[in-house]
Amino acid sequence: MRSAFIFVGFVATALVAIATPGETSPTLAPTLLVVNQADHNLSLINPASGKQVAAVDVAGVTGHEVAATPDGRTAFVPIYGSAGVGAPGTDGNRIVVVNLVQHKVTGTIDFGHGVRPHCAVYDKVRNLLYVTAELDQAISIVDPATLKIVGSIPTGQAESHMLALSHDGRFGYTANVGPGTVSVLDMAARKTIAVIPISASTQRISISNDDRHVFTADQTQPRLAVIDTSTNQRTGWIPLPAIGYGTASTRDGRWLLVALRDHHQVAIVDLDTSKVVRTIDVPNNPTEVLIRPDGKVAYVSCITKVAAIDLADWKVTQLIQAGQGADGLAWAQ
Repeated sequence: MRSAFIFVGFVATALVAIATPGETSPTLAPTLLVVNQADHNLSLINPASGKQVAAVDVAGVTGHEVAATPDGRTAFVPIYGSAGVGAPGTDGNRIVVVNLVQHKVTGTIDFGHGVRPHCAVYDKVRNLLYVTAELDQAISIVDPATLKIVGSIPTGQAESHMLALSHDGRFGYTANVGPGTVSVLDMAARKTIAVIPISASTQRISISNDDRHVFTADQTQPRLAVIDTSTNQRTGWIPLPAIGYGTASTRDGRWLLVALRDHHQVAIVDLDTSKVVRTIDVPNNPTEVLIRPDGKVAYVSCITKVAAIDLADWKVTQLIQAGQGADGLAWAQ
């Protein structure tokens, strides 16, 4: 009789685990999401074991970035196209919706024309999804409940590639690659309020945990631009050992991690002094940096692997196997 109860309990648990959208959300294990450009898929990785749980094909096309809903059930992968920023190639026109419980694509969001959608950011305050639409020179606004595009915010610049959002959701900041500028957006009013010159080309963007500063990497010199969000002015530079790329601040606001793609390192910047105090060797071509929600670990995508860096002792503690062209990272919990 006892074994029958165990079997019934197991079946009930399994049914909860495959609950369909709209049902009560199951308790899901934390999952590291990795977009693999060359493999055209999304890796779901158990961060405790460092093992891939599933690889979800995203319709045989190239996605670069990913965002997850706060409940950890759904991921959004914008399909950029076949080219690099500003280069000839196909122009993506949709976002793939992935059910993280069922490990499969369950929908698409169609822009209706080619826009090269790239960076997806989930606004937990307004429960909206923002996606850069480069060819529209705008941020598209998506209702994640209806999977409909419900508006847009002009950036006033070409190649608005990446987006950073203030923690209260009031302001957005885009790195506009070719123009070498940063657009400052009023997200509620849906308008551009400033365009800040940086350099001939800039890449990636992040915001400090206190929302006081925005960082973007000059692609012509080894330095980071520092933007004061109270004035929307570039107020200084942080020298780097090499050209920087993706950045992320630690939860305590003390350190900034910077991917140095050509040097295969991550630089650690002391934000009190604006100086690099150490570098950490990682696999080839580190691209994106993600700080785990508990603030203890940073994940860095490196072409085929993800390096896990312990933020207490600044050591790589795991090299997680991902797919080919590992790039965009997100945390689902």
